[in-house]
Amino acid sequence: MAVENKHFASEAAFQAEIAQDKYKDRLIVIDFTASWCPPCQYIKPIFHRYADETPDATFFQIDVDESDELSEALGVSAMPTFQFWRNGVKVEALTGADKDKLKALIASLK
Repeated sequence: MAVENKHFASEAAFQAEIAQDKYKDRLIVIDFTASWCPPCQYIKPIFHRYADETPDATFFQIDVDESDELSEALGVSAMPTFQFWRNGVKVEALTGADKDKLKALIASLK
């Protein structure tokens, strides 16, 4: 499944998006990224590959500079940060471009 690039003006807009029926019981994996962040650029193609390999999960990519209010509200303080959500609840998070940990978390949570 392709990675969806998302922009949310607020936490309320984010919560409204992930509350939709199409995401019910699905794992949502979010990559909080920035264009100026070298580790983010390193992990980007890997994140896209994991999305392609995991069709039963949804993958979002959110630029922290475009969604700064949301990033702050969700506690993102370093990039890349990956958050894992299910049914409107954050179930796990990972900070850093560790491809092995990212893959293991996706596998264990899907």
